[in-house]
Parts: sequence; C-alpha cells; structure tokens
Amino acid sequence: MKRKQLFNEVEELLNNYCNGCFLHKHHKSEKGRLYAHKFCITNCTVGEKIKAIGNRLS
Repeated sequence: MKRKQLFNEVEELLNNYCNGCFLHKHHKSEKGRLYAHKFCITNCTVGEKIKAIGNRLS
C-alpha cells in the first residue's frame, strides 16, 4: 500500500506542477530536451521532491 501512495504522490506533483511548466518549455526550446530534463531533476524544487520520493521507493 505504501508503494502505491508514493506513486500517487509523484503523479499528483507531476499533474499539478510539471504539466505545462514554463521553465521546461523555455529550456527545451532554447537549449534542448536533455538540458531541460537535467534542469528539472537537479534545479527544480518539484524535481527534487520527486527524486526524494523515488529514493523512498528503493
């Protein structure tokens, strides 16, 4: 049950904050998809929260 709750938390974060994110779109158009993805994982606070939830899954 806990695993399912963690997946639901990630899904909620993605739906509320990441879908339609201006920064992701901007970085993707200016510097490319890989840079935008790396930015989201390393610099974005939502990305850091998602990474922390992922670490709890392990």
